[in-house]
Amino acid sequence: MNAIATGIEMVMRWDVIITIVISAAFGLVVGAIPGLTATMAIALLVPVTFFMDPIPAVGAMIACSAMAIFAGDIPATLMRMPGTPASAAYSEECYAMTRKGEAEVALGANVLFSALGGLFGTLILIIAAPLLAEVALGFSSFEYFWLALLGLACAIFIGAGSPVKGLVSLFLGLFVAQIGIDNPGGVPRFTFGNSNLLGGIDFIPAMIGLFAMSEVLRTMASGARDWNVKQTALGNPLKGWGRLVVKYWPQQIRGNITGTAIGILPGAGADIAAWVSYAMSRKFSKTPEKFGTGHVEGIIESTSSNNAALAGAWVPALVFGIPGDSITAIVIGVLYLKGLNPGPTLFLNNPESIYAVFTIFILANIAMIPLGLAALKAGTVLLRFPRAILIPLILLFCIVGAYAVNNSTYGVVLMLVFGVLGFLMEEHDIPIAPCVLGIVLGKMLEESFVTSMIKSDGNLLAFFERPIAAGLGVLTLLVFALPLWTALRARRAATG
Repeated sequence: MNAIATGIEMVMRWDVIITIVISAAFGLVVGAIPGLTATMAIALLVPVTFFMDPIPAVGAMIACSAMAIFAGDIPATLMRMPGTPASAAYSEECYAMTRKGEAEVALGANVLFSALGGLFGTLILIIAAPLLAEVALGFSSFEYFWLALLGLACAIFIGAGSPVKGLVSLFLGLFVAQIGIDNPGGVPRFTFGNSNLLGGIDFIPAMIGLFAMSEVLRTMASGARDWNVKQTALGNPLKGWGRLVVKYWPQQIRGNITGTAIGILPGAGADIAAWVSYAMSRKFSKTPEKFGTGHVEGIIESTSSNNAALAGAWVPALVFGIPGDSITAIVIGVLYLKGLNPGPTLFLNNPESIYAVFTIFILANIAMIPLGLAALKAGTVLLRFPRAILIPLILLFCIVGAYAVNNSTYGVVLMLVFGVLGFLMEEHDIPIAPCVLGIVLGKMLEESFVTSMIKSDGNLLAFFERPIAAGLGVLTLLVFALPLWTALRARRAATG
């Protein structure tokens, strides 16, 4: 109990609280700008933490990342431009609600269920960190292969409007993931003699191009006439919170559990958690036909999931020093710099610092509600800006975000190429979401498969020999088989 009290006392200091609030505001700003990701926000904070004590430094990282993940929902809802990759999965759904005049419902759900998801992930982090981290460490290449394949199977449901077009988009993403020299064989692929392509396609410029730049091009093509939305002012985001909690609590709990579980897996993170949860929500929904038309159900499950994954990623990071995502990879470096070396000994030798971290997580997610509501009011000012003025500003931010990834014009070129690709895809009703999923999971799928085949001497049955791998394998095969089974039943019913 003394360690708990000491940890809380270490946080409840004016300098720590001020640092958390300023970092949260910084995260909100960065997350709300399309292309400037939560990881980038954390990276920008690292030099500042050199001059901080350990607890304020960790508090700045936690508050900034939590707010940035949520803030990505604001431009996704208002302009169909996800601020962070974690918001990309449900940006179409959010924007469809805005077009129907229900932006306050979507944004209100984003605030509330982001905070609840973060608190759930924190609860798991506090209670079961060592146990869950041990399970995640038991994953080998066999389990990661099935996990990646399961994620790709989700593209069937994400692009369910037309499975054929969804597969076309998915294969485009998988092709992009193969470019470069970063493959098991170390052989340059699809580089066409260009040295820049040896490093592969960076995901951030690609995402900026597919979502933000394509929207800029679409606006230019249409003459920048208007926003094509039914509202230019935000109503009360608090309205209907009680109804949403009562009606969609199963989706919230499922998203929380899925997000935390995926967040704990090293290298997975909030992006994959959001995609998987959105697909699950659509699959298990009683009204799947409403998805894509502005339905809050999928938004609730996805936004709960990506914020829960953020806390879940800290489980392997704190207990074993293994990053759960790109954010915790940066944070681990800061922890070492401040003498808080991650690992089991940290819980034994410095428990008060662990409880301080838990306290900061709780405060950051609680503060997300008032700060998030304030950010929503500011965000709706965008809707009152003429597109002819705002689109050039968005283009400027896109260029800055693409350039800042590697401080190279190559990122800007990638953004432009993928902007044109995204524009052409949408002109032909090919969904973008499966393409993004293919880019994210393509490398993991190939590397896991090749490594597993080497380990097993080419024996495919080895993919089912480990208990967890067998469970994931059966689940993945069922996900692939279910649409075929449903189609066969429908055909039999039609002919019978």
